[in-house]
Amino acid sequence: MSDDDIIANDLRYMLQTYQRPDFVLERGEGCYLFDTRGRAYLDCVSGIAVNALGYGDTQIIQAIADQSALLIHTSNLYHTPPGGALAKLMVEHSFADRVFFTNSGTEAIEGALKFSRKYARTHYGEGKTRFVAFSGSFHGRTIGAVAVTFTEKYRVPFEPVMPGVRFVPFNDVDAARAAITEDVCGVIVEPVQGEGGLSVASLEFLRGLRAQCDAVGALLITDEVQCGMGRTGTLWAHEPYGIQPDILAVAKPLGGGLPIGAILMTQAVADVMRVGEHGATFAGGPLVTGVAQIVFQRIAEPAFLAHVREVGDYLDEALGDFASAHPQVIELRGRGLMRGVRIRGSAQAVREAGHEVGLLVASAGQDVIRLLPPLIFEHRHVDEAIAKLGHAFERAIW
Repeated sequence: MSDDDIIANDLRYMLQTYQRPDFVLERGEGCYLFDTRGRAYLDCVSGIAVNALGYGDTQIIQAIADQSALLIHTSNLYHTPPGGALAKLMVEHSFADRVFFTNSGTEAIEGALKFSRKYARTHYGEGKTRFVAFSGSFHGRTIGAVAVTFTEKYRVPFEPVMPGVRFVPFNDVDAARAAITEDVCGVIVEPVQGEGGLSVASLEFLRGLRAQCDAVGALLITDEVQCGMGRTGTLWAHEPYGIQPDILAVAKPLGGGLPIGAILMTQAVADVMRVGEHGATFAGGPLVTGVAQIVFQRIAEPAFLAHVREVGDYLDEALGDFASAHPQVIELRGRGLMRGVRIRGSAQAVREAGHEVGLLVASAGQDVIRLLPPLIFEHRHVDEAIAKLGHAFERAIW
């Protein structure tokens, strides 16, 4: 089929909720994607922070082949070897005592909300059902996850959504303390916001949330679906703050491109859940958990995380030089290999101009260019990305 035929089928038969460019991606290699015409694109999107190990990774390919030959799916009615092995790995490398697998980040958030409600009801009785979330937040698209998502375009068209959510300005410690009252069962926060524009939580803010949750018996949920699993230079994005959540949601990079999420929790949270109260047919199947073991082991290696920090520092310096040379840049945000460039103008225009020069970037809102390269990025990739971003700025219609 020609590109025109492929795109025509998409436009004719698929629900049009995505705005896609007019090329067709066919294969990937390392940090590059290639379209059907053979044109290469340096990827600074990573499938929206999913492809942490890039494309064509031989260990992932082998794990898919090996596990597919053994067993792909049984449902959660039965034990299989990979799921428990992955859960053990994640517990050993986190604050958590227990893991529940999901199919996506949204499902992980949905489960975290349910577990918080059940915990509050078990320990405090009726009435402790409210959640606190923050400006700029994005937590998913199911009816519960979208209820704690601040941006109105994601939430308002589907109202009424889950009730009982209070929104507070991000990084406002005093407002958060005032909002986290005795009727709150859970507080959900992204240590580094994704869709909300790459804003980074301050040390005082996250520590204040932990303290106030403790004071009123609320659970602290960190949404690390995008910022977790090495993306910011530590395995978990909350680590530099010296606090521990009660529940953590992770997803995007865990399956190496296959769909999986996970809810990490303390034993106190796990203790309130009973057999049959929550479940998922496909979640934690042997194929995806077999692959996820490989991905998790690779990313959790201290040397790998040190590499992310080192290249992240190099990217930070390069973006600083770029901002000095481009007056359109207002602010640089983010940490590690999760970066935002806030500009005077349209982030979408820069993103589209990037396609013309062989660069894939994302946006976060109208004025933030989002960079989420594979975690295997090297200095040379950073140099190429910065050069191509400059060419995109030259081509963009401001």
